[in-house]
Amino acid sequence: MLEAQPYLPGRAPIDAYGNGGFRFADMSHRGSLLIVPSGVYAWDVADFDALIANPRAPSLARFLDELKPPAFVLLGTGVEHKMPPKPMADLFMAAGIALEPMATGAAARTYNVLLAEGRTFGAALIAVD
Repeated sequence: MLEAQPYLPGRAPIDAYGNGGFRFADMSHRGSLLIVPSGVYAWDVADFDALIANPRAPSLARFLDELKPPAFVLLGTGVEHKMPPKPMADLFMAAGIALEPMATGAAARTYNVLLAEGRTFGAALIAVD
């Protein structure tokens, strides 16, 4: 597991997104987020092109460490819906974890619904302006 501490232990609903970041738990965060059952972490992916450049980024190991099948990860791909790079999709498929790509706005709204339902899942959300 990566050594960085959670930005916020546990998970909280996303109150707003845009302007390069997110608002949740009466805080604001500039940049992208990784959200797993243990907490909300800063994610150093600024846009979808950065994800394509490093589709097996060590930060994604957090999902593989914390989520066990059957589970899934919402992938907020930015302003537009885009398909994840094949190496990334293959990494999750091999672990038995579904990867659900969608635009970040849709992913943030879906995240809130699934969180309210008490579902076990993760989210990787690329910040949008």
